[in-house]
Amino acid sequence: RLLDFFGPLALRLYLVPIMWMAGRHKMESFDSTVAWFGNPEWGSGLPFPTRMAGLTTATEVIGAVCLLVGFSVRWVSIPLFITMTVAAYTVHFKNGWLAVSEGTGLFATERTIAASERLSRAKEILQQYGDYNWLTEQGSFVILNNGVEFAVTYSIMLLVLFFVGGGRYVSLDYWIAKKFRRSQPMVYGLF
Repeated sequence: RLLDFFGPLALRLYLVPIMWMAGRHKMESFDSTVAWFGNPEWGSGLPFPTRMAGLTTATEVIGAVCLLVGFSVRWVSIPLFITMTVAAYTVHFKNGWLAVSEGTGLFATERTIAASERLSRAKEILQQYGDYNWLTEQGSFVILNNGVEFAVTYSIMLLVLFFVGGGRYVSLDYWIAKKFRRSQPMVYGLF
């Protein structure tokens, strides 16, 4: 039990840069974000796009800060979970499970198989006409499928944080609760 704070801490610290970068990106290009939220043809077509974009941006930025310091982790997990669930349904669901296209496997779809074939052809072109070793020395080329994989993963992590909280020792929630419990009188031996 002494080390059980590592799990919630790891989840929080993993999610912080994801939420922060998503929120910051929306904030820096807020007009484009609003347009994307509202446009049904090339965006998500959500109602009240300015309000939705603002709420989503604030949720991600404030949520990242709260997760970082471990403040109100259970409460902030709720709107972050809702944000991830809405994103999974409105943005990613139509693309299937995979975040990155793969041509084979249990979760491959016609879309990912076609993308994998295009990726193979693109690699051939780059190997023939480009400096392929230089292009790939920092990593492989992939085609983003933008499926629900990451959104579902983040939702599950947030669900866990909702139930277990921010953890002991390295969260403000722990220290606030500890101080609160200390200042309360004993009631029938329950505290």
